[in-house]
Amino acid sequence: MARSRKRHSAVAEINVVPYIDVTLVLLIIFMVTTPLLVQGVQVDLPKASARPIEKTEESTLIVSVDRDGNYFLKIGSGQNEPVAAEEIQERVSKVLRRSPETPVFVWGDRQVPYGDVVGLMTVLQGAGAPAVGLVTEEATPK
Repeated sequence: MARSRKRHSAVAEINVVPYIDVTLVLLIIFMVTTPLLVQGVQVDLPKASARPIEKTEESTLIVSVDRDGNYFLKIGSGQNEPVAAEEIQERVSKVLRRSPETPVFVWGDRQVPYGDVVGLMTVLQGAGAPAVGLVTEEATPK
């Protein structure tokens, strides 16, 4: 009598159901928490490497903050005028209603607290500025 041997081969399948469950739970967690993380002032970021902005002095709006927290407004090629924080939004919105394509830049002293600059950017956004540029000096190599 010949015995037939049944060989049981090892099953080489990976059970991926637990991995799919974990992935779906993580997806739900990320979908719920992402809107909570996105807050602040909307800034139009450049899509290419940074290059100096071409000078358009006659159509530029510059709001500066000095180290003492004083605000200065320069419209076009005019003079830097000290302006109260409450007056900035009104004057900037008038300029942007006349010419909405006017670029808006913020010059902030290095010693100014970050919150003051963000507050100024919020005021400019409320005045209708679609994008606000932050002006910096070119870094010198050490």
